[in-house]
Amino acid sequence: MDNNLTKLLFLSTLLMGTILSISSNSWFGVWVGLEINLLSFIPMLTNNKNSMINESSIKYFIVQAMASTMLLFSIILIQMKYPVSWEKNMTPSMIISSSLFLKIGAAPFHFWFPEVMGASKWSNCLMLMTWQKIAPMMIMSYCIQLSKFIFIIVIMSIIIGAMGGLNQTSLRHLLAYSSISHLGWMIGSMISSENIWEIYFLIYSMLSLILVLLFMQMNLFFMNQIHTMSNVKTELKFMMFLSLLSMGGLPPFIGFLPKWMVMQSMLEMGMTSITLIMISLTMTTLYYYLRISFSALVLSYTENSWSMNLKNKNQKSILSIMTMISTMSLALSSNLIFLF
Repeated sequence: MDNNLTKLLFLSTLLMGTILSISSNSWFGVWVGLEINLLSFIPMLTNNKNSMINESSIKYFIVQAMASTMLLFSIILIQMKYPVSWEKNMTPSMIISSSLFLKIGAAPFHFWFPEVMGASKWSNCLMLMTWQKIAPMMIMSYCIQLSKFIFIIVIMSIIIGAMGGLNQTSLRHLLAYSSISHLGWMIGSMISSENIWEIYFLIYSMLSLILVLLFMQMNLFFMNQIHTMSNVKTELKFMMFLSLLSMGGLPPFIGFLPKWMVMQSMLEMGMTSITLIMISLTMTTLYYYLRISFSALVLSYTENSWSMNLKNKNQKSILSIMTMISTMSLALSSNLIFLF
């Protein structure tokens, strides 16, 4: 009971830190909010029974503290040297962006992210992939500008997200590299429109939530568990693979919608070559999702028709509804566009 109350306290201060960062009208307020968020998340990562989780929480703390220090120094530098219209200067914008890229785990500042994800619980993984990215990305959208530096970050994030996930056996590592790839798309969408990256983030968060809930329901952590899960109903498996393919951005699913919007806006701005590079690299991420789906559903199908393992029927129906939303929404939204 005490443990749950402590977690609830830290969760409330974590949410408060993010809201403070987003709503602050000064750089100092932004920094304070990020620090509150960091110091609230560390106790949620720790676990007395598992030394690996404690090690990952120390890694997370060191990296985030370094990013916060970079942000604070860059703010002081701006106040001293570029007091007026600093965002038009390349150097201060680059320093602030770099500290925020380190906070969210975008390439080439990504090395800590799969390490921390790989040793965390699924609930903490979900927080890392979604909520912990909100404040730094919102701040980044205020000061981001069209430059070669941003293009390099976008391309590197998508390359590392694609290549890093190819030889992974851990599902948490796989989602970490997928998150890095999606970050590349989100940073790319920030250049063209603020609304598009917010829609992208919402859809990505919804898909991450569905996948994490499914993995928690089936108690999955590694690839070989998917291949040998004979006590899981086919419907639950099918839901998981629909969500995985949607996360990869396969066209009939809702996961393709934000990518479609980013592609369209970037092509309208004349960024054809970078859009083509992004699309071709994203095909690799889709490949490793397809590989999991085919190997588990087709190649090593070892399920008995009478085996059933339903923990909670209500939970299963909620997951079914969420998966259907993630599957059918693109078709429905496309039809609505044609109607109106």
